[in-house]
Amino acid sequence: MKTVRIAALAGLVLLSACAVGPRYVRPDIEVPPDFRGEGVAASPGAATAGDMGWWEVYRDPVLQDLIRAALERNHDVRLAAERVLAAEAQLGITRANQFPGVGGVGEYQVGRTSREGYVTTPGYPYVQRNHTLALSAFFELDLWGRLRRATEAARAELLATEAARRTVTLTLVGGVAAGYFGLRELDLELDIAERTLASRQKSLDLVRARQTGGVSSMLEVDQAQGLVSAAAAAIPDIKRRIAQQENFLSLLLGRNPGDIPRGRALTEHVLGVTVPAGLPSSLLERRPDIGQAEQQLVAANARIGVAKAAYFPQITLTGLAGTMSKDFNNLFSGPSWTWNFLPQVSVPIFTAGKIKSGVRVSESLQRQALIRYEQTIQNAFREVADAMVAYRRQLEYVAELQKLTDTLDDQARLSRLRYTGGVTSYLEVLDSERQFFDAEINLARAQLAELVALVDLYKALGGGWREPPPAAQP
Repeated sequence: MKTVRIAALAGLVLLSACAVGPRYVRPDIEVPPDFRGEGVAASPGAATAGDMGWWEVYRDPVLQDLIRAALERNHDVRLAAERVLAAEAQLGITRANQFPGVGGVGEYQVGRTSREGYVTTPGYPYVQRNHTLALSAFFELDLWGRLRRATEAARAELLATEAARRTVTLTLVGGVAAGYFGLRELDLELDIAERTLASRQKSLDLVRARQTGGVSSMLEVDQAQGLVSAAAAAIPDIKRRIAQQENFLSLLLGRNPGDIPRGRALTEHVLGVTVPAGLPSSLLERRPDIGQAEQQLVAANARIGVAKAAYFPQITLTGLAGTMSKDFNNLFSGPSWTWNFLPQVSVPIFTAGKIKSGVRVSESLQRQALIRYEQTIQNAFREVADAMVAYRRQLEYVAELQKLTDTLDDQARLSRLRYTGGVTSYLEVLDSERQFFDAEINLARAQLAELVALVDLYKALGGGWREPPPAAQP
């Protein structure tokens, strides 16, 4: 008999260790040998841009302070953090179902039986009182792994929510950096416009003096005045865009619109991102959106087991133990101990295909999650390839624009000298001044595009979401 009991217990343990439904195995995803357009292969174990913290990339102290403020106050980040807390609590709720539930029961019952009732025992009271104090317990035997699969799904959902929070953080860090660079570019445009206005005002004064002396015509005065007016008209529009950019950054910082402090000039920013960026396979581990998609796949895979467990019997154990007495004073002293044990088995017999349909739904959701996982990975490779191409081509574009701007600067200077010497008309000066101004503005915007392209590359590589060290105390 003892042997039978041991065998039965062992069988029960083995059954409880089983869990229906497929076990999760990471899908085989085709990974390219290197990023398209990288040109230089990165060696295994080499430091990559995606492994760098944002404080190592954006080295402007003012920008770092803005990013820290955004991470503390931004509404999207705070909402993402609250969703993580909610998912953590949901995991606790789901996991608690795997353990017995114990509760206390306190009961006072009073009733009356009439003289014409069925009680015939001499001395039996007409009014009856019962006091009960007991502990109750409820436990579901998870023989088929339904509860464990549900816990597995909840845990994966928690990890997916945490990955989503990191995605929000990554996006915010990149957004603040790009917005700050955009603000500094507008500051540079304003400086160019004001310098141009001052230079053209001097030219206008010179043309007017020459016209007074009979050397220049009134037409040349009007042309010079037109250049001054064009430069002056650009300034209010640039100031409008500066104010709007500050409002945009204020929103990212989680505060009302206001002034934004400045640090390094646009041309002084050299980001610490290195290219080549690393092996493509490492992207699967760094990008939080890929991690989120995989954990959603894990959760969907586990829910198949939850759905399949509905085919099998559900066994619950309910018990109660305590004391009962007609007199409250004798509740703990009298021979009034009571207990009951209620095992219950629920077996699905006919459900009109409900369980089967539930399994089919969960399997379809798992396949959808797999498709989204594959799509996320391919999109990540595309974003990295696009960012690398954009950054490299933008470097070439800025270099050529710098040469053009230098050439047009010399041209404008020589045109003014020729006009002062009476060699050429003011029309040549007019044309060269316009070309130089446009070239300076285009160069500033190209320099901004170069920085933004590097920010996009850093984001695409999954960098920036690691927790920064504490800010240095002044």
